[in-house]
Amino acid sequence: MNNLHACCLLRKRNMLIVRSFTILLLSCIAFKLACCFSSSISSLKALPLVGHLEFEDVHPASKDFGNRYQLLPLAVLHPKSVSDVASVIRHIWMMGPHSQLTVAARGRGHSLQGQAQTRNGIVIRMESLQHQKLKVHGVGAPAPFVDVSGGELWINILHETLKYGLAPKSWTDYLHLTVGGTLSNAGISGQAFRHGPQISNVHQLEVVTGKGEILNCSERQNSDLFHGVLGGLGQFGIITRARIALEPAPTMLYVNNGQVKWMRVLYLDFAAFARDQERLISSDDDKFDYIEGFVIINRTGLLDSWRLSFTPEDPIEASQFKSDGRNLYCLEVAKYFNNEDKKDVMNQEVKKSLFELSYISSTLFSTEVTYEEFLDRVHVSEMKLRSKGQWEVPHPWLNLLVPRSRVNEFAKGVFGNILTDTSNGPVIVYPVNKSKWDNRSSAVTPEEEEIFYLVAILTSAVPGSTGLDGVDQIVKRNQRILEFSEAAGLGLKQYLPHYTTRHEWRSHFGPKWDDFVRRKSRYDPFAMLAPGQRIFDKASLVSPHSS
Repeated sequence: MNNLHACCLLRKRNMLIVRSFTILLLSCIAFKLACCFSSSISSLKALPLVGHLEFEDVHPASKDFGNRYQLLPLAVLHPKSVSDVASVIRHIWMMGPHSQLTVAARGRGHSLQGQAQTRNGIVIRMESLQHQKLKVHGVGAPAPFVDVSGGELWINILHETLKYGLAPKSWTDYLHLTVGGTLSNAGISGQAFRHGPQISNVHQLEVVTGKGEILNCSERQNSDLFHGVLGGLGQFGIITRARIALEPAPTMLYVNNGQVKWMRVLYLDFAAFARDQERLISSDDDKFDYIEGFVIINRTGLLDSWRLSFTPEDPIEASQFKSDGRNLYCLEVAKYFNNEDKKDVMNQEVKKSLFELSYISSTLFSTEVTYEEFLDRVHVSEMKLRSKGQWEVPHPWLNLLVPRSRVNEFAKGVFGNILTDTSNGPVIVYPVNKSKWDNRSSAVTPEEEEIFYLVAILTSAVPGSTGLDGVDQIVKRNQRILEFSEAAGLGLKQYLPHYTTRHEWRSHFGPKWDDFVRRKSRYDPFAMLAPGQRIFDKASLVSPHSS
């Protein structure tokens, strides 16, 4: 017993020694980090900037639209010129590879998984560069364009270019986002089938690399950086300026009428719905200028309340149509009118185009709005949700690119089995043509398919709920969708991707992975930029997360 008691005492003593050593080690690390951060703050404060670094009020930069991740930065840069951005990055670059500081460019903070955040690093508030004036060039010329700040909002670009009768060719559904933010991903909407994503409509960029270099790039100048940055998830540089392609905007026909005829029709069969969408995007006669669609799952209501209703001109039979609990598939199309177009002729052409489709004949919704109202349609819904306190909630969204050859299988497995309700957000589904995407960019699409589908499951969670509408259950459901797709070998890709291991990122980029790593090593060798994407680790030079 005495020996046993002695052994127990010895074990306890050893445990106390180990515990004390661990506490001491952690304290030393914490003290060292505190000293490093204190030194970093002092050196950063000494930088000569036109704008300023904020070290106190940094909490707003620790959140994003996803409302699931919160990483508190060391400071927030409010730049007034591109030289401010370059100075801060160059300063951190000069600290060397052992500096723990990272840099995240933040536009409207519309990321979903903390991609625009950094813990104890520097967040750059890109909207502070908005004061740089928009400049429209080539009015009346065959190829007009606009030069804009990377922190400019697309809605502001629309307002300014419309003054000249022009507008960008490609959009996202939501215009209150920054240019740099969407170009770092792709920028997709219902015009992408014709013009490609926003990254396919850029002539030139100004980029600040991870070394603090300010470089202009285009097809002919620094082309490797140009293609890498487009769809590059912010990994190779921060977009501070962009030259965007423009086209003539539709003009007002009559005083009381709009420039856009906006229509929706319903289907009960997904295959017919997809077949008609593909027919429309493959047509050579420009039947419509915008083509999207969405899914209504197990709902008796007709339209998804998240989007603008067509109440003023809803036909009675359409407004009374019931789904009887079956899935509905809504095709959404728009036709732009110009002054030279005769309205009655255009309406006849639209009617003919719709007649060729196989939708439920009693479910045609139609209205006319201005071009600006149509493009900014989601903002109307945002204002409604904000007024109800339903905008700043968790958004565990899932965005996927599904190959055409497997989309019916995906629909059967996901819309038929995994998704059971879509009352807390839309499920958007529409095809795009791969030929409109530049494969030299970093953006990833399904391989070897001319047509693929965007499937955006945009569910909002109820804060604090532990039920099916709670964030944890929605995340689990999203994971089920990914696991089903993986098991079925559907070959889909995530849009706005989120992974945590090297194996997952390598699989996502596929043949583009080696180029992605090479560009990271060349333009951001200390892995300083966009740490919230969780692709590369700052701990060593260009070291992807281990699997």
